[in-house]
Amino acid sequence: MYLLEFLDGGLLQLSWWQLILAALVLTHVTIAGVTIFLHRSQTHRALDLHPAVAMFFRVWLWLTTGMVTKEWVAIHRKHHAKCETGEDPHSPQTRGIKAVLWTGSELYMEEAKNADTLVRYGHGTPDDWIERNVFSRFSWQGVGIMVGIDLMLFGVAGLAIWGVQMLWIPFHAAGVINGIGHWWGYRNYDSPDASNNIVPWGIWIGGEELHNNHHTYPTSAKFSSKWHEFDIGWVYICTLQALGLATVLRVAPKATVAEPKRAIDLETLHAVIANRYDLLAKYARSLKAAHRDELRRLPLSADEHARFAGLRRVLRKGDVSQLKVAEQHLLSDLMRRSGVMKTLVEMRTELLATWERSSASREQMLTHLQDWIHRAEASGIHALQDAALRIRSYRLVAA
Repeated sequence: MYLLEFLDGGLLQLSWWQLILAALVLTHVTIAGVTIFLHRSQTHRALDLHPAVAMFFRVWLWLTTGMVTKEWVAIHRKHHAKCETGEDPHSPQTRGIKAVLWTGSELYMEEAKNADTLVRYGHGTPDDWIERNVFSRFSWQGVGIMVGIDLMLFGVAGLAIWGVQMLWIPFHAAGVINGIGHWWGYRNYDSPDASNNIVPWGIWIGGEELHNNHHTYPTSAKFSSKWHEFDIGWVYICTLQALGLATVLRVAPKATVAEPKRAIDLETLHAVIANRYDLLAKYARSLKAAHRDELRRLPLSADEHARFAGLRRVLRKGDVSQLKVAEQHLLSDLMRRSGVMKTLVEMRTELLATWERSSASREQMLTHLQDWIHRAEASGIHALQDAALRIRSYRLVAA
C-alpha cells in the first residue's frame, strides 16, 4: 500500500497545481543556469561567479540538459563571430525560421561534432577533473539520474516533469532565442545582424528575450537597456553580487547626453564610438521619417509609391552592400530622385567609416568626425543636424 502511494505521488505528495509550479521552478533554475553561467559568465566573460555557484550550475545543467560547457560556449561564440552568414550554426536568415525554431537542438548537436569549432571558440572553459571524467565523459548519464530524482520526489508525475525539463532548453534556447530572436521583434539598436528583442520583459527565458540588446553589447552582464525593459537574469546577478557570490566585470555603456560641446575632442570621439548603436538607431528612425516625407513630396505613380514604400523595412541596415540586389537597385533609384535621401544614405555610410576603419589612428578618426559634423550641420537637412547635435552632446558614463 505504501509503495503504491509512493509511486503515485512520490516523497512530496504534491497536488496537481503544486506539480505544475514545481515544473516551472525547476525549468527556471535551468534557464538561470544557461543565461548566468553558460552565456554571460562562460561565453562572454561579463561576470565571475564564486566557485560554489559555478559548480552548482555545472551540476544542475548536467542533470537537466546533458550539455557540455565547452560545446555550448564554442557554438555560441561562433554564432557571434559568423552571425547571419553561412557559417553561423543556427541563423534563421540563412537556414530558415522553421528549421531553427523546430530543429534548433539538432543544429546544435551537429555543430558540436565540429572539432575545429571547439578548438577555435571553446577556450577558457572548465577543464578540471570532474569536467573531463564526469560532465564531458558521461554527458547524458546526468539526465538519467534526473529521471530517478523526479520519480522519487513526484512519483509517476515525475516522468512528465522530467519530459518538460528535457524539452525546455532545446525549444526555448535553441529554437525561440536563436530562431525568433533573429527573425521577429523590435530593435533598440542598429546592430550589424538581424537580432531582435522578442519582448521587453525578460522573465520567461531569463532575460534572453532582450536579444538585440545582447548582440549590440555582447560582453554586458545586463541585457536590459531601456527604462521599460526588465531582465530577471540581471536581478539574480545583482543578488549574487550582493551576497559576495559574483563579480560583475562589464555592463553596456549608458547613452548619456549633456550640454552640446562646441569643440569635438577625443573624449567626444570615445563617447560616440561607445554609443554608436544608440546613434545609429536614432539615425535609422530619422531616415525612415525622411523616407516617408520624401514619398509624399515626390511626384510618384501609385505603383512607384508602393515599390519605394517597401524600402522602409531595409533602411535600418547601415551597410547598403548587404542589401539584396533588387533592394540596392530600388534604393539607388530613390536616391536619384531625392537629393535628401541620397545625402542621408551616403552620410550614414561615411559616419560608419568613423569607427570601422581599423587602420585609422585616433587623430584621423577625430578629424573625420569633425568634418562629418561640419557637413551635417551645413546640409540644411533636419535629420543630419539632429545627429550632429546628438554627437556633440554624448558623454561617456558607465551604466
